[in-house]
Amino acid sequence: MIQPFQSKFLTPTKKFRRLSILLAIRNDPRISQHKVARVTHLSSSMVNNYMKELQQEGLITVTGNTNRTQEYHLTSSGRDELISALLSYSAEIIQLYGAAKRELTRGLRNMHLEEGIRTVALFGAAETAEVVYAAIKETPLAVTAIVDSDRTKQGKRFNGLTIQAPEQLIGINAEAVVITSFARQEEIQECIHQLMGKQIKVIRLSDL
Repeated sequence: MIQPFQSKFLTPTKKFRRLSILLAIRNDPRISQHKVARVTHLSSSMVNNYMKELQQEGLITVTGNTNRTQEYHLTSSGRDELISALLSYSAEIIQLYGAAKRELTRGLRNMHLEEGIRTVALFGAAETAEVVYAAIKETPLAVTAIVDSDRTKQGKRFNGLTIQAPEQLIGINAEAVVITSFARQEEIQECIHQLMGKQIKVIRLSDL
């Protein structure tokens, strides 16, 4: 389920709020205005105003006479509006992804040129690891392994690699370990040093 309203960084413009409400309705036609307000992080009065606006524009229809029986449905125009807004939203996200990837690629390539590192292991298999991995593919670096302390991720596949427990770093052939998360970086770095010793190069994204 796409939920752009969970974003922590994108400014909630009017277009963004309209998209969030249209998505909430598409996902659950029987949703109440109170729940729409909760999932979109808007006030109930703001949701009510947007609902009236969307209805007046012919983008949604409302059926039922009470809160218990009321349902919201996207019209044909409403579905077109939703798709158009989603495509525009996606285009902006792709641009941001591309900018982040280019910045990481630049830093990783410089590290390779300056320090001669050729093989790296990744610590962390969250969403940021996907961006890091994509950036590494644009450099001469090779990813030899990926580890994560989350047991629920261990054993799963990640871009052709099996996610392993951090303890497996001991036997991994890598000249450096890239911490793919901005959270708990010092804690993770200490964990790596305990497992592999101080001689292993640890790369934090904030250092690139």
